[in-house]
Amino acid sequence: MEEEKAAPQSHVQEVPNDAPRPSFGAKLKAHFRKWWWLHLIFFIASTLIIVLCLIYVAFPRISQDGVNDSTLEIQSLTLSNPTPTSFHLEQDALLTNHNKYHPRLDAFNASLSVGGGAGEDKPYAYVQLPAVHATETATTHVDQDVQITDMDAFVDYNTQLLTKESVDLVVNGRTKLHEMRFPVTTVDYHKTITMKGLNGLAGFDITSFSIKLLPDPDGANMVGTVYIPNPSVLTITMGNVTFNNYVDGDFIGTSTLSDLVLRPGNNTLPLRSTVNQTLVIGMVTDTYKDGMLPVDIVGNSSVFEGQHLEYFEKALQSNRQHIVLDVGAALAALTGGGGGSGGSG
Repeated sequence: MEEEKAAPQSHVQEVPNDAPRPSFGAKLKAHFRKWWWLHLIFFIASTLIIVLCLIYVAFPRISQDGVNDSTLEIQSLTLSNPTPTSFHLEQDALLTNHNKYHPRLDAFNASLSVGGGAGEDKPYAYVQLPAVHATETATTHVDQDVQITDMDAFVDYNTQLLTKESVDLVVNGRTKLHEMRFPVTTVDYHKTITMKGLNGLAGFDITSFSIKLLPDPDGANMVGTVYIPNPSVLTITMGNVTFNNYVDGDFIGTSTLSDLVLRPGNNTLPLRSTVNQTLVIGMVTDTYKDGMLPVDIVGNSSVFEGQHLEYFEKALQSNRQHIVLDVGAALAALTGGGGGSGGSG
């Protein structure tokens, strides 16, 4: 029997693994030593994205919000040199900025329209608003000729201005905003400004008048003084303004305010009238025996330098005043039997 061959002996010797495993911190340091450039690129890209978002997304929104939060108050408004299709506008306004930023706004073309309903979509005119530095408070001044772009809208504006206690003026436009070193941004300018109106000429009164037996060369046979309060900041040149006068619906004559310029505050103006004296005396004799004649006064025409101003005429025609005239006292004064005479609203 063959002897079994001896099995080869292995010379591999097992070595115990006693080396310590690297810590998380050491791995992290090794990672950054190897990939530092990749993290740097990521950091720069992230910072750039954030900065660009602030500049091109957040800043325009902040700018628009600041414009939206600001207020505009008209302190004086003068409408002069009116023509059938244009007028001269001089206006002072106060801009109040409630934002901590004080940007500069470029000059821009703005539309003017009446607030409420479909009127906002129908500008009656466009004006060039000046550049302004929007500090906490800033004033703006407009002085320019203005073309009427929508006659119906301008008639509506003047009618509301004459008949209502207040009227909303809507200003719309778009301009550039500058703030420090930020990129120039475009903002929409939309403001609704509530202005005091003429409130239907409430308080209108003929404070004194006298009757003439022989008319003046212009046909006037009654002259007096009219009181018109103006609670607004408006100064309006209306030219020669005529009114139709009625008693119980019967036409008795016309009255004229020549070269009328209605200014803020109390206006006391000369009034000249041409009336049917025979008809009036008959009314006093038969119906109003106390001499107190109820008269309705309705606007008729507005003429400046020989041209009719439709936008004023239609507004005047929409407004009616009611006063009581002491015709009895005026007749007594005519015959030497009394003092002055006047009316009551």
